[in-house]
Formats: sequence, C-alpha cells, structure tokens
Amino acid sequence: MNEAAVRVKFICRLGYGESLPKEEEFAGDVPVYGSNGQYATTAARNTEVPAIVLGRKGSYGKVNWASMGCFASDTTFFVDERLTTTNLRWLYWGLQTLGLDEGSQEAAIPGLNRESVYEERILLPSSAHQAFIANYLDRETARIDDLIAEKERMLSLLNEKHAALVSHAVTRGLNPDAPLKPTGQEWLGEIPAHWELCRIKFIAARLDQGSSPVAANTQAGPGELGVLKLSAVSKGRFNREENKALRAAEEEDQFLALRKGDVLITRGNTPELVADVACVQNDEPNLLLPDLIYRLRVQEEKILPEYLTSFLITAKARVQIRRDARGSSGSMVKVSQGHVLDWLTPLPPASEQTEIVNSLQRAEERFQTMAREVSSSLSLLLEYRAALISAAVTGEIPLGEMKN
Repeated sequence: MNEAAVRVKFICRLGYGESLPKEEEFAGDVPVYGSNGQYATTAARNTEVPAIVLGRKGSYGKVNWASMGCFASDTTFFVDERLTTTNLRWLYWGLQTLGLDEGSQEAAIPGLNRESVYEERILLPSSAHQAFIANYLDRETARIDDLIAEKERMLSLLNEKHAALVSHAVTRGLNPDAPLKPTGQEWLGEIPAHWELCRIKFIAARLDQGSSPVAANTQAGPGELGVLKLSAVSKGRFNREENKALRAAEEEDQFLALRKGDVLITRGNTPELVADVACVQNDEPNLLLPDLIYRLRVQEEKILPEYLTSFLITAKARVQIRRDARGSSGSMVKVSQGHVLDWLTPLPPASEQTEIVNSLQRAEERFQTMAREVSSSLSLLLEYRAALISAAVTGEIPLGEMKN
C-alpha cells in the first residue's frame, strides 16, 4: 500500500456529547454512553446509527462502538456518518492505534483535548481498502475475543471456587463429619456444634479510625511516611504499595502506624465495596491509617486476625454488612464503629482456628498460582489483539492476507 499518513482533522470531526438530565435516565431503550462505555438508557439518540464514542474525561481515550447509535454523554466525543467521509468501522479500529489513553492535558481532571486528537496522524487507505481492513479486524478480533472471554470465565470460576472454599472453611470447619447446630441467624445458617457465635466487641482489643493528612499523589519512597489508599484493602488482601506519600508528618501520626495482625476495614465506599477487609502481614511503621479505614486489633488469644478477616469477606458475612451500611446517596455508604463491633462471627476453638488459617493459606497459594497462569495468558491475548489492530491499520499486513 502506498497510502500517506494524514492528520485526523482532515478525515473526521469529533462531536461533543451532551449532558443527560437525571430524570431522563432509564426513560427509554436508547443506550447512554459515558467515557467507559454504556451506563444507562434514555429515550432519544443524539448520534446517527452506528457511532463511535470516544472517552473525553475520566477513562479518556477509550474507543467504544455503538452499533445501534446512542446518546453520547458530556464526558465523550462522538463520530458518526455526518462527521466523517471514511468507513466508520475502519475509523473505529484506526483510532485505537493512536494511544489516546496514554496522555492527558495537565488539569485537575485528566481528559482528552479535541485539538490534540486532530493533530494525530493515521495512514489513510482507499475506501475499498478501508472496508477490507475493517472486515478483517472484525473477523479476527472476534476469534480473539472468544478466547479472551474464555480466559475471563476461567478467572471468574477460580474466584468463585476459592470464595466457596473460604466460606465453607470459616463457617463449617475442616471436618465434614462435625455435628452442626443452628445459629438462629438466617444469613449464617448452621455452624459446628462445638463452635461459639460471638459479637466482635467481645473479642476486640481496640478499634481505631485514621485521619486525613495532606498527601501527595505519589507513592511513599524508602524511609518516607505514607497514608493508605482505599485500594490497599481488597477482598482479604493487603497491598502495601497502595499509599500516598505524606507532605508533612506529625508526631501523633505514629499512633496510626500499622503492625502485624491489624485487621483493616474500609468504613466508606460504594455499597459493594464498603467494609472490605484485609489483614496486615508485617509491621509497617511507615504506613499510616487513613480516615476511611478502621483498624481493628483483636484479642488474639480468642480469635486469630487472619480467621476473622477470612470470615468477613464471605458472602454470608456481607449480609450483615449490607444491612448496616448507611448513606445519603446510593453511590457512597459508610459503616460506623458501633456497627463493626456489633457484627457476629463464628468462634472455633483456638487450635481449630490455626488449622483453618493454615489450610486457607495453602489454598490461597494454589489459587494465586492458577490465577497468575490464566492472567498471563489473558494478557498475551490482549497484547496480540492490540498488535494485530495496529499491524492491519498501519499496513504491515498485506491486503492479500486480509482478503483470505
């Protein structure tokens, strides 16, 4: 192919999306697209059918295809047949090769500048060749997408099996022949007859809330103090790398430093994520507790922090968490210290807790090994997909191969 690279501004215009009044959400069956894809429906389109929707704020640079047209929201740009003379499907693939999600304008809210997009260059083939490229990529990426979906299903099944294993271990124990007794709690069901059922306040040593110090947007370096982000606590796992460096430290901040065995509970988040839990595995004198995370220290002669953490991440435990979550908006809710202390937990004998924790640690290692293998193959598929799109759009794949 002898095509020339042209600036995007010469082949299309980017239309601005519009603000959708809240009362018009879900008022019809027209999909509403934001920067990250469809998030609602409404009664009327503001694009032709089909349309390309390009993230402008938030998930800026993400390219979506609205096969039935859509209402493009005010966080997006859009392109339809009115705004380009090229093959629209070819343009959809071509825009994905420009790395529009790799950089942003320096502003408080990262975003995509329309003039910057216009200055990008793209190889412009003839109309016939555009159709060949679009059809080829539709066909080949569909095959790859099937493989990607299979890997994602495998990861989902692994997560489901692991969650079921954890739930069974912390509510029924490791002995399948142990006699059971009712707990009187419908959400919990039966537990082994020799176990107790206890409120957290009776096994807690202390429950603390963090502060909101002024922090940078960068991770704390060696020897620096850092304050945790909410993302440091995720489904029983503690990620110490998720922190922000403190701009200034106060002497009293050391009270909020973490140590091994601390059970961290997010006190504010979305309904699905509030009261997420993790257990700190090592002393972390340079990491401090933030305002939106509680630190629970337990009486370890009564309950192991790892056991309690494993119980609190189960679907059964989250029934009582959802019951207590409060908020003025549906998107952000909180749980109080009183709620946390009033939650119920099974309480096996200490020796049995140790056996359960050790068993779950071995299971976690097996799960992580399998999950890494699947995630690695998934990453390779995604890389191959991106490389294939780039090769087709930039002319590295001969047209003869695309026609076959």
